[in-house]
Amino acid sequence: MTRRVVLDTTVLVSAFRSAHGASRRLLGLVADRLLIPLATTALFLEYEAVLKRPEQRAVSGLGEEQIDAALASLAGLIEPVDVRFTWRPQLLDPNDEMVLDAAINGHAEALVTHNVADFEAASERFGLSVVRPGRLWKEMQT
Repeated sequence: MTRRVVLDTTVLVSAFRSAHGASRRLLGLVADRLLIPLATTALFLEYEAVLKRPEQRAVSGLGEEQIDAALASLAGLIEPVDVRFTWRPQLLDPNDEMVLDAAINGHAEALVTHNVADFEAASERFGLSVVRPGRLWKEMQT
């Protein structure tokens, strides 16, 4: 079963930093088209900015060209989301608002993040499933 999800930047960072975690496995499901990632332009640009930070590149061992290639592949698999309406502010961290915007406007089945607590109030308000990568990975295995 294919699921439409929004991947928080924390999930991409984890996937790039470790080849063995659930976040990396989820990117494999994206490549297999079992997960359809949804993203706005703003969210995708955040992915790029964060993944290219020197401290992130040092841990991942990837150069900017390699990150560009990986992001180009990901871009080809993403379903773009237009933000037609925002409900800001909903979250304590204003940087998380664009992730929530993508999930709500894209009618995501789930928002995948390592920071579930950051989205807790909004998940209840909007009936949005907010899950950690490990939980979604397990769900996708059944």
